[in-house]
Amino acid sequence: MDNVKSFFNQYKGAIIGVIIAILILCTRLYKLIIAIVLIYIGAVIGNYVQQNKSDVKEKLKKFIDRL
Repeated sequence: MDNVKSFFNQYKGAIIGVIIAILILCTRLYKLIIAIVLIYIGAVIGNYVQQNKSDVKEKLKKFIDRL
């Protein structure tokens, strides 16, 4: 009995994570999560490009020249 109790105490976070992952998959909530992550990544990239226009232009020119 102590072994089972110590197992659950040691891996409590992993067990909760697996249960949450199963619930997300069953409710198809992962599509919403992926959409939110993609929107966030797009916002971060857009902000980076806006703040560093000259650096981005140089990097794009170098990349196009290599092609």
